[in-house]
Amino acid sequence: MADAGSVIKKGVTIELEGKVYRVEDFQHVKPGKGAAFIRTKLKDVINGGVVEKSFRPAENVDTAHVERTVKQYLYQDDDFYHFMDAETYDQVDMVHEDVEEEMKFVKENENVTMLSHDGKIFAVEPPLFVELDIIDTEPGFKGNTATGTFKPATVETGAVVQVPLFVNQGDKIKIDTRTGEYLSRV
Repeated sequence: MADAGSVIKKGVTIELEGKVYRVEDFQHVKPGKGAAFIRTKLKDVINGGVVEKSFRPAENVDTAHVERTVKQYLYQDDDFYHFMDAETYDQVDMVHEDVEEEMKFVKENENVTMLSHDGKIFAVEPPLFVELDIIDTEPGFKGNTATGTFKPATVETGAVVQVPLFVNQGDKIKIDTRTGEYLSRV
């Protein structure tokens, strides 16, 4: 148990009123009158519901024990993403809609981290950075090195990212999976 002001950060899992929530967003608010407070958006890790709650900075908050396990992403079909534990060969399926956003930059056979509480998996974390091939983009032209100018490019997983004008189809690029931003050519 710790103060809300020191515990509440994006991605932290807390126990509140018998339920387990993951902090999706938070904001420290200092009104002109009255005491400061922390406004949060919390996602229930079991049923996926989202609630908004405010905390006083000195209020006690319990952090939830979250287990992290590494799984290999195998493939996806119409309804599920399929993963495997490399040590036990046990397979885990996640509903497409639950992890679609997290999986848009992950290739088959790459490792991801699965987060669970009391044996129930509630989130998938992709690697922080991935290297992917560009499969479709407008061609670059010699001299297109202007900084701050971007064009859309489709990578091998099907996701679309904004890349500089000099990046061509067939190039391999590095992407930050947290933001979806282009980092560099590889």
